Amino acid sequence: MSFTLQASRWSDVSLVVGSRALSACGDFLAATTLALVLQESGHGGVAVSGLMLAAGLPLVLLAPISGRLADMADSRTILAVTAFAQALVCAVLAFTTHPALIIALVALLACGLAFTQPVLSALLPEMVRREDLAKASGISQTAGQVGVLIGPALAGILVGQTGARVPLLIDAGTYLALVVAAFAVRTRRRRSPAAGVPAPLVPWRLRDDRTLAVMVGVLAAIVLGISAINVFDVFFIRETLGASTTLYGFVAASWTVGMLAGSVVCGRVPPHRITPMAMLAVTSGSCVPLVGAAFVGDAVWVVPLWIAGGFFNGAINVFVMVFVAGRAPSAARGRAFAAVNAPIQGAGMIGLAVAGPLVGQFDLRVLVASTGVAGLLAALAAWPIVRREPPSPPAVRGSHLVRDSVGA
Repeated sequence: MSFTLQASRWSDVSLVVGSRALSACGDFLAATTLALVLQESGHGGVAVSGLMLAAGLPLVLLAPISGRLADMADSRTILAVTAFAQALVCAVLAFTTHPALIIALVALLACGLAFTQPVLSALLPEMVRREDLAKASGISQTAGQVGVLIGPALAGILVGQTGARVPLLIDAGTYLALVVAAFAVRTRRRRSPAAGVPAPLVPWRLRDDRTLAVMVGVLAAIVLGISAINVFDVFFIRETLGASTTLYGFVAASWTVGMLAGSVVCGRVPPHRITPMAMLAVTSGSCVPLVGAAFVGDAVWVVPLWIAGGFFNGAINVFVMVFVAGRAPSAARGRAFAAVNAPIQGAGMIGLAVAGPLVGQFDLRVLVASTGVAGLLAALAAWPIVRREPPSPPAVRGSHLVRDSVGA
């Protein structure tokens, strides 16, 4: 659907990928810094939970609006204006100490992310040929994970050496860099007027594509479990398995290492092989290590299991980009990515919310195994539905977006 380039624009991909890595690093730099600020100022888990909620809830609530805007407005305008506003908000954050105001400003930052995320997701398929999309997606996911790895570590160093203000101002600088990148990228998504009248939006709804809707449900179940694991594993690894803090650090990092490997390897998969059944296979693969971890006797064995789970998680991230881009018309991809991301983000927040009260109420091995079993059951329930569906929906005609070759 609308993969019409004669050659992929790798220079544009490099700009977007670099921006993604810088943005992820800056976001996690700020998030870790603010969590440390709240903790060091004597505020408890409620304040930190509020911070996490403020960072995630706007992405869910604003999805219907941000998706439509991504398909209606010039992508360059959205990215530049939003990133500039986020830079201002982050600069104000650097001089803010009241916890309620910090949480409110973090919510504003997340509102910006809610608008830029579907734009960037919809823009990447416009930059490359269909056969190069998995590679481009893999590169993008890898860059984001590198940023995620660097951000928290850098925050810990900077907060200890300089205080909270410097890392937050650095984050503001990353948003200004995104403004520059928005103007440097030649590829644009923008409305093409007909006789001076803006064309109507191409009709698209998630529920009209049953296979995609089912896959979103499966992915939401997987993400809910993985989010819960983020709460369970510190107790499971440290208390049930008796690991040292050093070993726990290796376990915590191993999932991200696996995601990096999965993004790189699965970026080489030909797009025609990224089918609904392949999606079910990788989602199931991310659940099996969670079940296996419940039966180990030493935390050392969790490391390879988490690497395997992260590998399939990285594959999911790559496959989702190709899968959604192949099933939604070009002019509707902003709404498509927003509609797909919202329930998945929401499931992740639910997983974090419900996991805490469960610790101490149930055996941790049971809790860890249950997260994997729930994901496997969701994939199993989806299998008969997906198996009967065609690999892709009928093409939707009438795209009203044009793609610039020189960014004029």
